[in-house]
Amino acid sequence: MRRRSGLAGMAGAGVLALVVTACGAEGAGSGGSGAGTGSGKGSGTSAAPEALPLETTVRPAAWTSQSTTHQLKIAPKRLARGTAADLENVRLDEDLEGMVPYYLTVGYTNTGSVALNRPDPEAGFTVTLADGTPGEAVSLWNMNPLATASGPGLPDHCDKGGPASVAAGGTATVCRLVLMPEGRTPATVAYTDEAGDTLLWKVGDGKGDAAGLLAAGTTANSSWKDVTTKGDAVPIRVTPKQVRAGALADLGDYDLSTDRKNLVPWYVTMEYRNDGTRKLLPAMDDGVSLRSAAGRDVQPLSLLDWSLSAGEGEGIDQCRGSVPNTRLQPGSTLTLCTIHLLPEGDRPATVSFTSEEARAKSLVWRAG
Repeated sequence: MRRRSGLAGMAGAGVLALVVTACGAEGAGSGGSGAGTGSGKGSGTSAAPEALPLETTVRPAAWTSQSTTHQLKIAPKRLARGTAADLENVRLDEDLEGMVPYYLTVGYTNTGSVALNRPDPEAGFTVTLADGTPGEAVSLWNMNPLATASGPGLPDHCDKGGPASVAAGGTATVCRLVLMPEGRTPATVAYTDEAGDTLLWKVGDGKGDAAGLLAAGTTANSSWKDVTTKGDAVPIRVTPKQVRAGALADLGDYDLSTDRKNLVPWYVTMEYRNDGTRKLLPAMDDGVSLRSAAGRDVQPLSLLDWSLSAGEGEGIDQCRGSVPNTRLQPGSTLTLCTIHLLPEGDRPATVSFTSEEARAKSLVWRAG
């Protein structure tokens, strides 16, 4: 038996931003990774970036380049919040306007036996909000090679690119610039590589801000409709009951693809109460999704089991989903469970429920 994965990819490597300069003009920059606010519309004097409390424990990590995996020790060293004036000469896409630049300084050691050629492990770092939304990394590109100014005043190695190589046993300090929404507080710095576990470091207490988030276990109002409701939405109440980690062995009866055999199943249990006057199909678990601390958006895993016993829901003993041949009666409650796969080291940040009614607002809870 086979199943579909609900593991979605993380944010991409970032976007490219143009440094707008004239020959010898102030504000030229080159190389490195950069971020700013506005689209060359900033004004005023750039203030010193504000350093945020950050966990900086050095950890073993993998860095993969051209199908070759190298071993490192790596950690974030500093995360600082900038201002719009930092990159007033940077031209950004309109959808990035109004965002705030964060400067993430990263240090790493090559613990392997060969030199690293054009290493960029900093590209594996992400800064995320409490709801699991990742920031947008931006790389600066200067089109004017005759510009003489040294740069737009970026801190901590953020005005230059990484080293061309790092010898065995050598170290490097690099910077990654990330755009985040204004007025928000990051919760996590994450590092990911396809050949290694996800690494997480807390920013401050690791909780970030609570913008738009419901407390874990809070009951909230929503609605649901299906083919039996003739297009009308039925009011329901939704309560997250539990978010817990399972073991890959729990899925031993299912055929897993090679790239998913190192993932960890997380089980999300939700309770639904029918507050309407019509019966509902027990399919509300289709509206559940999970965001991870490393910025992954993970949909429920579908498990096909043709040997279901009467009254037994889809899934596994540790986590059952939709129950066949039943309906959620008015005034009654139903508990359903969904499975979400995450790499080792990552963890759920939030759980959400999205109604099939277009006008209904998605509900988002802290995972714990």
